[in-house]
Amino acid sequence: MMLAEELEPYVNESTSLIALAAGGVPVGYTIAKKLNVRLDVGVVKKITFAMLHDTLQTVEEKIQIPWNTEAGFGAVAWDGSVVLNEVLVKELALTPRQIEESISLAKLIVSERVRKFRGDRSFPGIRGRVVALVDDGLASGYTMLAAIDSVRKKEPRKVVVAVPTGSTGAVQLVSSRADLVICLNVRSGPIFAVADAYERWYDLTDEEVLQYLKAPT
Repeated sequence: MMLAEELEPYVNESTSLIALAAGGVPVGYTIAKKLNVRLDVGVVKKITFAMLHDTLQTVEEKIQIPWNTEAGFGAVAWDGSVVLNEVLVKELALTPRQIEESISLAKLIVSERVRKFRGDRSFPGIRGRVVALVDDGLASGYTMLAAIDSVRKKEPRKVVVAVPTGSTGAVQLVSSRADLVICLNVRSGPIFAVADAYERWYDLTDEEVLQYLKAPT
């Protein structure tokens, strides 16, 4: 079953389809073309341990993370909404300064990418509308949580999340904030990476994202 077909019952001419850049844009483009709806783009940045290392100024302050420094402990959305993995933050004993510096860097990156992908276009009015949030998958789920919090502030009628794949934990987490989660491929296990569910997966360049956003649907 195609993701667009699963999403179709919840989509009409007033639905706002927002794809999260970068990976969600090709998925959103395919859905927009299939369902004949307008594609919009949202930018959310994962707050990573790599940021924590980059922003700290002395070796003594650098926290040693025993796994991938690209793993995240939260996310920042396009309107500045911040979601933190409070359990992980507590386990790592991150200081307020460490957290704030990482958030500030993530917000800066988000701001730059919003300008690149949206230019001067304002975000669409979504009050009373169905909003469909699309990404290429849910790993921890915190990136999508930040996106949901952002659109909830605009009082939509319903928030639907649609993704090709996701971990069991992430789907459960996102389901606690969204009205509906559509996930075609739910995977369990101690470690999950979105890329593992794809036969061919790579990080899209900004130029590729822009090509999708400019292409007719």
